[in-house]
Amino acid sequence: MLRAADIVEDRFPAKGFYMYPWYGLDLIKRVIKHLEELLDETGHKEERYPSLVPLSVFMKEKDFFEGFQGEAYLITETLRKEKLDEPLVVRPTSETIMYPLWVKRINSYKQLPIKIYQTVNVFRLETKMTKPLLRLREVTFFNEAHTAHKNLEEAEKQVKEALKVYMKFYDDLAIPYLVIKTPSWDTFPGALYNYDLVTVLPDGKCLELGSVMNLGQKFSKVFDIKFVDEKGEWKHVYQTCYGISERAVGALIAIHGDDRGLILPPEYAPIQIIIVPIFYSDEQKNTVMKKCFNIKKNLEKEYRVHLDDNVEKTPGYKFHYWEMKGVPLRIEIGPKDIEKGEVTLFRRDLNVREKVAENSLLRKIKEIFSEFKKNLKKKAEEYFKKKIVIAKNLEELEEHLKNKPIIIPFCGKEECANTIENRFETEILGFIENFKEKLPEKCVACSSKAKHWALIGKTY
Repeated sequence: MLRAADIVEDRFPAKGFYMYPWYGLDLIKRVIKHLEELLDETGHKEERYPSLVPLSVFMKEKDFFEGFQGEAYLITETLRKEKLDEPLVVRPTSETIMYPLWVKRINSYKQLPIKIYQTVNVFRLETKMTKPLLRLREVTFFNEAHTAHKNLEEAEKQVKEALKVYMKFYDDLAIPYLVIKTPSWDTFPGALYNYDLVTVLPDGKCLELGSVMNLGQKFSKVFDIKFVDEKGEWKHVYQTCYGISERAVGALIAIHGDDRGLILPPEYAPIQIIIVPIFYSDEQKNTVMKKCFNIKKNLEKEYRVHLDDNVEKTPGYKFHYWEMKGVPLRIEIGPKDIEKGEVTLFRRDLNVREKVAENSLLRKIKEIFSEFKKNLKKKAEEYFKKKIVIAKNLEELEEHLKNKPIIIPFCGKEECANTIENRFETEILGFIENFKEKLPEKCVACSSKAKHWALIGKTY
C-alpha cells in the first residue's frame, strides 16, 4: 500500500533503507515542519551539526556507548583500504556530536537556557525486522532537540514543556497516545529518566512515537560543559533531549487509514483536492475540461489542487486511485453537473458524496476541512479505547495479551517485571502518566501495594 500510494519506495538493495517519492516526501516534510513550528514557538533555535564523530568521543559516556554498541555504524577505512587516523561513528543520535562543541560555546549563565533542535538523518543497525516508516536503518527525518540549563529544576521544567509540545503535536495529528515513564532498568542510555509517548497500531503492537529525556549532569560532567554562575562559580549545566521521527507519519497512516487506503488530514496532505472530470464524448470533454480548469484556478489560491486530466484512465479508476492516496476531498464534474450549476464532492473522512452548488463551493470546502480533524480524532479515540484492555489479575492478563496491549496495576519492582515478562513473553513498557482510572490496591504480580498503572505489550 505504501509503495502503491507513492509514500515509500521499499526496493532499495540495502535492508532498512528507503526512498521517498515526492508525494511521501511532501507529506513527511509537512508533518515535521509542524513539529519544528511548535519548537520555534517555545523558543527553540535550529542548528546543524556534523554526521560523524570520532570513536574516542563517542565512547566518553559509558552508559551511552554501551547502549549503542549494537546499533551504531563504524567507519574505519576507505574503499582503497586506507585506514582513517581515527575510526568515526556515523550519527545514531547527536549527544556526543553536539556536546564537545557546547564546551567551547557555553561559558556564562547569561547564555542559559540553550534550546536547540535539528532535523537530520541518523543511522542505526536495527536488529528487529525493518519496516518502512517504523523500523529504519536510516531515519531520514529525525528531529532531535537538546537543551542546557542552570539547575535541575529548570531541566525538569523543560521536560514538562517538551511533553506539552509533543502532546500538542500528536493532538494536532489526531493520533491517540499514552504518556509513559520508562522503568529505571529500561531508561535511555545516559539519562536520569525518560518519558515516551506510545500509541497502538491496528495489529495490536505498541509504537513509540517520541521520547523526552532528562540527562541531568551525566553528559555535562563527562564532556565538562560548564558555565560561570551569578556568584562567579563554575558549574556543570543540566541537560535534556527529546526526539521524534518520520515514524509519526507511519502512525498517521496506520491509525487513520481504512480498507480503501490512506486518509490524510487536509493540513498535511500533499494534494488537498483532486478534480476528476467525467465526460463521454469530445464535445462533452471540451466543456467539462474548461469548467474543471476554471474551478482549479479559483481553488488553488487557497488549496493544493490537482486536476486529473488523464484520458487513458476511467473516472472509476481515478476515484479508487486518489482514495488510496488519501486525498481529503474529491470534486467530480460532469455535463449534468455543469447544466445544474453544481459539482459532486466526495469527502475521504466520511467516504460520502454530496451535491453542492458551484457558487457555494468555497464555503463548503472550508466547512468540510474544519470538520475533518474532528472526525478523525473521534474515530481514532474510539479505535484506541478498543485496542487497550485493563487487567487486574494474571488470569485477565493472560486472556487478552495475545492481541492487545494491557494496562495493569503494578508495584514498580524489577523482579515483578521479570516475572511477568518471562511468563508471558512480553515487556513492561513503562508507567502511565495520563491514565485516570482509579488504581487498585494490589500489584497483579505480587501482594504488595500497586503504585502505578503499567503498560504491557509487544512493540515494533
